[in-house]
Amino acid sequence: MTSIAARTPRLPAPLSCLALLGALFLPPSARADIIPVSAAQCADMKARQVITAANPVPCARLATVSFDYTDFDGAVRRGSVVVLDAVAPQVESLFGELLLRSVPLAGAVPLEHFDGDDRKSMAANNTSAFNGRPMTGGGGWSKHAYGAAIDINPLQNPYVSQAGSARQEVLPPAAAPEFLQRAPVKPGMAEDLVGVFYDHGFLVWGGNWKQPIDYQHFEIGSRNFIGKLAALPRREARAEFERYVTRYRSCAHRGAQAAATVEGDDDAPEDTALRESCAARLRK
Repeated sequence: MTSIAARTPRLPAPLSCLALLGALFLPPSARADIIPVSAAQCADMKARQVITAANPVPCARLATVSFDYTDFDGAVRRGSVVVLDAVAPQVESLFGELLLRSVPLAGAVPLEHFDGDDRKSMAANNTSAFNGRPMTGGGGWSKHAYGAAIDINPLQNPYVSQAGSARQEVLPPAAAPEFLQRAPVKPGMAEDLVGVFYDHGFLVWGGNWKQPIDYQHFEIGSRNFIGKLAALPRREARAEFERYVTRYRSCAHRGAQAAATVEGDDDAPEDTALRESCAARLRK
């Protein structure tokens, strides 16, 4: 088990002094851990249609990341997501940072609680990751089937297909109309979290897509890169993903730190253009 309180989380640049002070005073009970998917859990995932023998990664390459989070009433609760083992340490750190920032989550349980039904999970406003399913609309495996994508607060961050047309569909339906309006940003919405996800290697945000728009969805990069991680042995895959994260941080943070030095403001707003430019170099 890794204690979040025992370490200072890595914050996106520019580093906020207030955020750093917050990191030093996290509740001692705050915790997160990573556990490989067990044979029993794998059997349950198979029985509940979350994974099949055809899935692009087997249970042996999946891990459960458990973490504390703040709910919408301000209470600290326990949740978990299942992800590719190579990305699990960064996912652990990511949710630790969301806790530090008091980002509210409505809930976070693996998809077997919903029998692999993504629509039921969205209707419950459930934050999730692995699901051995095809892409919405077909056309191959979803990045979720690799454990390389996270959906956060689907109610506040809906999936919108054919936006603006007579055939527009919003999932979950309860998100319309309140959360189709993306400004001002409300608690739990993804717009304030893009930098956090990028800083932990999830360099693609579905909110930037034109069709469909998937505000809840973050993934780590290109299908080729995800396939490479899945094909490498666990230890090599983890090291490769850590290099990927380091390259992004080096690009984005070096520029942000230089700008802060020129302006003399350590709490200068995030340079979103720089962030997107650095992410684009890696996610092809």
